[in-house]
Order: sequence, then C-alpha cells, then structure tokens
Amino acid sequence: MTEQKSVTLAITGASGAQYGLRLLECLVASECRVHVLISDAARVVIATETALELPDDEDLEEFLIDNFDAEPGQLRASTKMDWFSPVASGSASPSALVICPASGGTLSAIATGASNNLIERAADVAIKERRQLILVPRETPVSQIHLENMLKLARMGVTILPASPGFYQNPRTVDELVDFIVARILDQLGVDHRLMPRWGEE
Repeated sequence: MTEQKSVTLAITGASGAQYGLRLLECLVASECRVHVLISDAARVVIATETALELPDDEDLEEFLIDNFDAEPGQLRASTKMDWFSPVASGSASPSALVICPASGGTLSAIATGASNNLIERAADVAIKERRQLILVPRETPVSQIHLENMLKLARMGVTILPASPGFYQNPRTVDELVDFIVARILDQLGVDHRLMPRWGEE
C-alpha cells in the first residue's frame, strides 16, 4: 500500500453520521492512513441514523478494519480517554484532523481549549501545532454562540466546512448529497476522488 496521507477522523454527536462514515470509507479507499475517534454521543447517532452496530471500544478497531476493508496497519481507533494516543501530543507525526460531523458542544469546547476528551485534545494539538483542522458543523439554525465560536476558530486558521450540500449537480439520492460534502472535505485534504463532476466539467 502506498502511503498517501495521514488523517485523523473524529465523529461527534451531531446528526449526519453518514458524512463521517462515508468520509472514512473514501479515505480508506484512497489508501490514507486513518486514526478514528468516535464520541459516546456519536455512537448514539450512528445507531439511530444508520444500520451500523458499533461494538464496544475494545473491539472497535477490528470492527472498522473489517467493515471498511482497511489494509493491515492502515486504520487505528482510540477511545475518548486514551491519553497515550499519538493524536494527544504535538510530538507525534503531523496529521490532518477532520471532525465530521462536529456538534455545537464540540465547537464550543475546541474554541475554549477545554480538552476534556481525546477529540477535544486532538483539536487543541492541531491548533497549537498549526496543523490542518477541518470542522464540519451540522446544525440549523445556528445561534450567536455557534457563529462566534466558528468565527473564533476560523481566525485561528481552522477550516469551517458546514454540511450544506449544493444542488447544482441535480442530486437524486441522499447518498449523492452526502458525497457532495465528502468531496469538498477530500478536496481540502488534497485527496483525489471521483465522487462527483467538478464545476464546468462534463
């Protein structure tokens, strides 16, 4: 397997688990090395919105490897309190971090440097080390609190990529709407894909 990019993917408890799961599928298919973090709230959302039944933490990594056809060593999963995880330290190898979807609570915690769990700490590390951090909020309407947190993070260099799909490609399925957002995330990461035609292309 040719190493193309290392990406940490965190899935939090906002509605739209399909975005994160589809992104994981595409990253694995693109031969990226992926470190997966799934919050407790995300587990509830995944069980509610999808047919995927996640196992307990100790079996999660093997489950994801099997279900997303990852190669040996390509995918790693860490629990929320695994402070020895590489993503918890700035001394680890650089990796882009995508939080998809990102809940309002996660936005708030990152904007204030809370670092109460591994997802928040990974984001804190990404900001302090000036690494690529992409947040995909899926909330509507947004309050002044959400907007102020997003503006604060954007001023720090964080990419705010709302889960707001376009319709100019004439989508016919929910999967096509999901792919629109996943394609934009992959573009930001510099990962090649063929999920949808680009504007102006046939």
